[in-house]
Amino acid sequence: MGSVGISFGSPTSGQGFDVSSTVSQIVANLQAVETPWQNQLTSLEAQDTALTGMGTDLSTLASALSSLSDVDGVLSEMEGSSSDNSVVELTSASAGAVAGSYTVVVGQLAQTYSYASTAIGADDTLSGSLTINGQTITISDGTATDGNGNTIPQNNTLATLASYINSGDYGVTATVDADSSGTQLALMSDTSGAGGTVTLDSALEDTTSGATGLSFSQVQQGLDAQLSVDGISSSSPSNTVTTAIPGVTMQLLSAAPDESVQLEITTDNGDVESAVTSFVSAYNTVMNDLNTQEGNDASGNPEPLYGSPDVALIQEQLQESLSFMQSSGAITSLTQLGITANDDGTLSLDTTTLDSALASNYQDVVSFFQSSGSFGTNLTTVLGNLGNSGPEGAIYLSLQQNSSEESQLNTNISNEQSIISAQQTQLTTELNAANYTLQEIPSQLDEVNELYSAITGYNENPDG
Repeated sequence: MGSVGISFGSPTSGQGFDVSSTVSQIVANLQAVETPWQNQLTSLEAQDTALTGMGTDLSTLASALSSLSDVDGVLSEMEGSSSDNSVVELTSASAGAVAGSYTVVVGQLAQTYSYASTAIGADDTLSGSLTINGQTITISDGTATDGNGNTIPQNNTLATLASYINSGDYGVTATVDADSSGTQLALMSDTSGAGGTVTLDSALEDTTSGATGLSFSQVQQGLDAQLSVDGISSSSPSNTVTTAIPGVTMQLLSAAPDESVQLEITTDNGDVESAVTSFVSAYNTVMNDLNTQEGNDASGNPEPLYGSPDVALIQEQLQESLSFMQSSGAITSLTQLGITANDDGTLSLDTTTLDSALASNYQDVVSFFQSSGSFGTNLTTVLGNLGNSGPEGAIYLSLQQNSSEESQLNTNISNEQSIISAQQTQLTTELNAANYTLQEIPSQLDEVNELYSAITGYNENPDG
C-alpha cells in the first residue's frame, strides 16, 4: 500500500490544504486491499461465461443425440407407397415395420350395421318406447325417460330423440335423414364389422299421424374386411388395418379380389442422414469450445478455463464415449457409420458409408443408438453427467462452486467498502478540523502580536 503525504504549505499563510483531494488519495490507498478480490471475481465471472456457453453446447449435443436415441425419433420414421391408392392406401409405417415389398389382396371391405326407421314428418311428435341394446327409452306426454330417470325435452321429434340417443351410451350413433318420402331416424353401430350387432325393439308411435307405428329395418349388415398379405389371409373389423403387417397402418378403400396391390415400405434415410449430420456438427461445436480453452485469447492472455480440470474431464469422457464398442449386431462402432475422429478431436462424416449402413443394416443402426447398453444410451448418460443440469452435472457443480466463491468475494468487498466509507467520513471530519486550525493561525498570530505590543509598548509598524 502506498503512502499519502499531506502538504500544509506555509503554516502561517492561512491557506490550509485541499481536504477533498487528500481524503480521495487516502481512500484510494485503502481500496487497494480490494484489488485481489476484484481480480479474482473478474476471473470467476469469465469462467462462468465460458462454462455456461459450453453447457449450452453440450445441451445442444444431447438434443441432437436424442433425435437418434429416442424410440420415437427420426429412426422410427419409415416411408411407403401403394401401387393402387384406390384399393389400399398406406397411412403410416413405424420403426416396427420391416422394409420390403408386400402383396395385398382385398377380398371384402368391412361394413357397419345400420338401421333406418319408417319415414314420418319432421315435426311429428312421438310416444311409446324404443329399446336399443337392452336399454329402453320411454316417451309419454312429450317427455322421454330412460331406465336411469334421465329425461329429454318435450315435443319429442326424431331430431330431439336422436340428440338424446347420442348424449347417452347406447352403442349406436343416431342421425336424422330427410328425403322426398319424409324424415327417418338412422342408427349406426358404434362398433364396425361383424361384431357390431345391434338389437332394436321399437314400440314408438307417431302421435301426430294417428298413432302410426314407427318400425326399423336393417340398411346394412356388419361385415369384417377380408384380405391377404403375401398369401396369408386375415380379417379386420375395420377398414383401417393395423395388424396385417407389423408396424404398418393401411386403409382399405375398395374390394378388389382379383388385384394384387404392392405396398413398398422403405426407411427414411434422408432424415436419418440429416440427424447424424446435426449430431456430428453439435459434437464438433463442443470440441471446439474445449480446444479454445486450451490456448490464449487475442490479447495473449490464457483463456478463462485454461488448465481447468473441467475441460480435461469433458475431453476425456467424450473421447472415451467415441471409442465405445457395441457387443452385438452388425453395427458396433461409429466408424461403420462413416464417423471418424480428426487430430483435433472433432469428427468427420462420410455420408456414403452412412447410407450404405442404413441400406444394409438399418435395424442394427437403430440398435446402436437405442438398445440397452448401446452407444446412444451410454453417451446420453455421459452427457447428463457433464452438462449444466443439476444436481450432478460437472458444469452445473462448477458453476455452483464459482457462485459460492463469488458470493463470499462480494461480501468481503461490501464489508470493506463499509469500513472505508466510515473511515472516509471520519477522515473528512478530522482533516476539515485541522484545515480550519491552519487557516486560523494568521489571525491568532495577529492577536498575539497585539497583546505583545500592548504589554511591551512595542510598535511593529512605526509609520502607522
